[in-house]
Amino acid sequence: MAKKVAVLLAPGFEEAEAVMVIDALHRTQVEVMTLSCQDMLELRSYHNIRMFADALLERNMDTLFDAVVIPGGPQGTVNLAANPLVAEFIRRHDDAGRLICPLCSAAARVLGGHNLLKGRRYVCSGDLWKDVTDGVYVDQNVVEDGNLISGKGLGVAFDFAFTIAHRLTGNTDDINYQVEHIYYDSWRVKETAHA
Repeated sequence: MAKKVAVLLAPGFEEAEAVMVIDALHRTQVEVMTLSCQDMLELRSYHNIRMFADALLERNMDTLFDAVVIPGGPQGTVNLAANPLVAEFIRRHDDAGRLICPLCSAAARVLGGHNLLKGRRYVCSGDLWKDVTDGVYVDQNVVEDGNLISGKGLGVAFDFAFTIAHRLTGNTDDINYQVEHIYYDSWRVKETAHA
């Protein structure tokens, strides 16, 4: 049975981060549903690109996904953090032990802004970590701590996506094939124990 991932989108989301992660997950046989965290499916991205989500978050609050991906974007993460349904959705998934996967500014603004890091190690973009009080900032491209997988930003979106895919599927051969196909030699699944 395919693993299912929710990608949370709000106006101003970083479109390249979202699309790169969605693409890599699809290539590794992970089902993705984009959820609009506003009252309509149409959204404008960080660079004002018109995009449509698959469904509304408010109509999927009772659905439990295997992972929740939260792309960055300066205004996108401010909008996500301001939405109480987003915090509730993430909290419920975290409590259920599902993967929580913020990228770029999302770890600091969305999780940190609602005390959802819970003392775990994380990474985010820029110096946003300075305002976070409930997590431990680690300056690495991708940081895994239990069910939290965080990525530094757009430049590591593939590393981030393939890390999520491996945690969900465990299919090292298929993921490394995709890495070689679209990403060449920069990243490989590392056989290490998870925190």
